[in-house]
Amino acid sequence: MSTAFIIFLVLAFFIFMSSFFTVKQQSSVIIERFGKFQSVRNSGLQLKIPLVDRLAGRVNLKIQQLDVIIETKTRDNVFIKMKVSVQFKVIQEKVYEAFYKLEYPHDQITSYVFDVVRAEVPKLKLDDVFERKDDIAVAVKRELNEAMSTYGYDIINTLVTDIDPDIQVKNAMNRINAADREKTAAEFEAESSRIRIVAKAKAEAESKRLQGQGIADQRREIARGLVESVEVLNSVGINSQEASALIVVTQHYDTLQAIGADANSNLILLPNSPQAGSDMLNNMVASFSASNQVGEMMKKHNKKIEKPKPIQPQSGYEDDIQPDVHS
Repeated sequence: MSTAFIIFLVLAFFIFMSSFFTVKQQSSVIIERFGKFQSVRNSGLQLKIPLVDRLAGRVNLKIQQLDVIIETKTRDNVFIKMKVSVQFKVIQEKVYEAFYKLEYPHDQITSYVFDVVRAEVPKLKLDDVFERKDDIAVAVKRELNEAMSTYGYDIINTLVTDIDPDIQVKNAMNRINAADREKTAAEFEAESSRIRIVAKAKAEAESKRLQGQGIADQRREIARGLVESVEVLNSVGINSQEASALIVVTQHYDTLQAIGADANSNLILLPNSPQAGSDMLNNMVASFSASNQVGEMMKKHNKKIEKPKPIQPQSGYEDDIQPDVHS
């Protein structure tokens, strides 16, 4: 075989092999014939006419994301930077429009995002921008869908992923938030202190009430015990004064014994003789007797003051009434 024939066979083989091409999943290929649109080929093994048809381009059918950063100002004149993420894809039935009608889709989407955001955000205050970011995203998606569907693009979703005010504004907002939280904490602490004070006062009042009741009960029982002691002593022939003296002396020594039982006690009780109990009893009896006498005198005096005086006849009245001696 001649060399020319071998070259011809090799060229024919390469031309034949160039007739076949593959298209990846989730993508499409535009075929042009002599510069004119011929067809759209989808995924799989495809065939074209060598030297006549050519692959004009490939179109990605996957969902893509474009992040757009916009600087704008709010209604209260605060400049912020917003990051809007646009998720979009090429509609498979409109690959022709996406490839031939729009050369730079990213620039087109960015322009629409800028237009919508700068029309919506200046209507809102800074706090409302944070609260209504979803409304801004919905407005961007609606505007993009109306504009990009003509070019074969479908807007899947739009997300406002970041809102970044000026650093001074953020610091001021943080200070306001911190001051508000400190105010709330102070209110709670004051309320807690008030509750503790009220509870403590109630506890002290209840404690004093119970303490007073306990002291009253103690004295009542002591008095009852003294009465019973006097009755027992009277039953064995000891009169009331002797019984009282015996009880006073007994309590006197009980007190001394209680004081002496404490090793650290520095208390000195004066006077400290058995006669002291008797003197104490005599003084008490004398005081009670004097008090009774004073009370009786005051009662008699009050009765004299309250006794009504007799009505005296007016002067000359009895002289005017003379008995009739001639009758």
